[in-house]
Amino acid sequence: MGCGKLRARLSLFFLAICFVFAAASAATKKPPLKPININTASSDELQQVPGIGPATAEKILQMRKSYGAFKSVDDLLSIRGIGKKRLEKMRKYLTVSKSASLNKPACPGCAKLGASQAKAPPAKNEPPPAADPEEPPAAPAG
Repeated sequence: MGCGKLRARLSLFFLAICFVFAAASAATKKPPLKPININTASSDELQQVPGIGPATAEKILQMRKSYGAFKSVDDLLSIRGIGKKRLEKMRKYLTVSKSASLNKPACPGCAKLGASQAKAPPAKNEPPPAADPEEPPAAPAG
């Protein structure tokens, strides 16, 4: 019976060691070999960057969809949950370059905006602006 208890203890010890190594390997994410372009990356590609998990990746994709291409990695500072300290840790794994498909306006009304009227990302904790419906000019009275 002493041999059975020893075997059970060794099995539990081995199992505990496996869990420790599994947790350690999951916590240390391998960074990407080359910088990830935040204007073209998918959620999975963004999640390769240390400091970006599923929730942050979705926030980045949503901002890109709503406001168009990022002009700088610093534009990520307007995303809730990304501060200067966190961005500095991620910066070396991120890049920004424009894609021809990203320069296309997201909506027909957006094409009317001039370069000086282009949308800028909202300030942190500021809700996105509501779309202004275009109203026809008022008819002259009389």
